Amino acid sequence: MSRSITPTPDKSTSGIGGEVNPETNPTQQTDYARAREPESLSKSPRCQARTRAGKSCRSPAVRGKRVCRMHGARGGGPKGERNGAYKHGGFTVEAINLRREVAALLKSIRDGASV
Repeated sequence: MSRSITPTPDKSTSGIGGEVNPETNPTQQTDYARAREPESLSKSPRCQARTRAGKSCRSPAVRGKRVCRMHGARGGGPKGERNGAYKHGGFTVEAINLRREVAALLKSIRDGASV
């Protein structure tokens, strides 16, 4: 009985293992791209936010902030009607404070009546 043994392809040409060339493989450019960063960018403080994997974000922090532009350094959208999603005003700061005051008043009335 003779078995036919096929030779295994060379690892450098099969795409499995071997040397990684960042110029031809854009998914492996993290270290290569970081080496090409301007010196001022590479020495800037890094974002203090954590990724979902639990590691630190590697983006540079916005000047004067502790996080990068993707983790909330700019503060989000405008307040109130200037935001395009404004519908009825039921969740404005004034409405929320009014509901809190009413709830506190009702609680004090209930506590006073039950004593």
